[in-house]
Amino acid sequence: MNFQSRSQLSSAQRQLPFDCIALLLQGGGALGAYQAGVYEALDEASIHPDWVAGISIGAINAAIIAGNPPESRVDRLRDFWTQVTSTAPWEWSALSDWAKTDSTRNLINQMSAGLAATCGATGFFSARPILPWLQPSGASDATSIYDTRALRTTLERLVDFDRLNAGLTRFSAGAVNVRTGNFVYFDNTTHTIQPEHIMASGALPPGFPAVEIEGEHYWDGGLVSNTPLQWVIETDAPQDMLAFQVDLWSARGQLPRNMAEVVTRHKEIQYSSRTRASTDQFKRVQRLRRALTDLLGRLPEDLTQHEDVKLLSTAVCRNVYNIVHLIYRARNHEGHSKDYEFSRLSMQDHWRAGYHDALRTLRHPEVLARPTSPDGVFTFDLEHDGRE
Repeated sequence: MNFQSRSQLSSAQRQLPFDCIALLLQGGGALGAYQAGVYEALDEASIHPDWVAGISIGAINAAIIAGNPPESRVDRLRDFWTQVTSTAPWEWSALSDWAKTDSTRNLINQMSAGLAATCGATGFFSARPILPWLQPSGASDATSIYDTRALRTTLERLVDFDRLNAGLTRFSAGAVNVRTGNFVYFDNTTHTIQPEHIMASGALPPGFPAVEIEGEHYWDGGLVSNTPLQWVIETDAPQDMLAFQVDLWSARGQLPRNMAEVVTRHKEIQYSSRTRASTDQFKRVQRLRRALTDLLGRLPEDLTQHEDVKLLSTAVCRNVYNIVHLIYRARNHEGHSKDYEFSRLSMQDHWRAGYHDALRTLRHPEVLARPTSPDGVFTFDLEHDGRE
């Protein structure tokens, strides 16, 4: 993790053979430092996204990226992740040789997670002084364990909302309407983004309170879908796209051996995006759309004005897509509390993991090249295609 000032680094955009570079950030709480590490590596490679979309902690990272100029983004991400993490006295023991076993590090992590659960995370959330169960029904403090008002101040400090809403970088944050259950995206092409839109995307109940926006209340978008992949590849006019899908939960894992591992595995399955399955389905759809495009191009002129043909013509597509998977692989010592374990030590581990995974990915030239497959879709998964 590079803590040197980046003010002298060039922010020149790397020229790539795509119309749009998208960065898609999944939800996952404290694991979100992994996404910051990925972005640092992309920034060093002069790859600056045209569109950043996120859910929950991914929306916070996305807002910091879209709401700052390229030369300031990594510093602002570092500001956020340094502020919300803390160093407890017992963390120093993790640096000792005797404490480097998985069981000892797991104990240290659990203690740090307990500290966050009890006290909160600075500039992010804090425990309410009175438990919500003791509050009268309908009271503002009766529906959540934590108070997230500090997050508004943090966002106002780290995000230039004038820049974010100027549309220099497209921004999207997913949330779910508490009353209707409908999934919605707050997008700077259709909304004037304010701190509450970002806070709504990360308002995971029962920990965090719903956020009111224009008379409606919203919870964390991860309750419905924890990845913005489908939203980005299916929204607006088709375009050649390079998408970096950064996931914090892996759908694949080992069979649990005890109750602690059952809880961990349950959470991983619940919040994973099943990105591989989604991209496989997208490839099948694109193959059909390309075949349809070729078929319609061979129709005689007298059939092209038929209503059915006009309808089918709306599905034609010859655009190409590179979808690059970067999925955090939890270490053996991390348990079910890894998403609310806000220790400085673990944050640095996650950041480094994202940074080095992105570096290893970018060593493969096909990642940044236009796909030549019949379906026009190339997927790259570091774990399968490029693990070193």
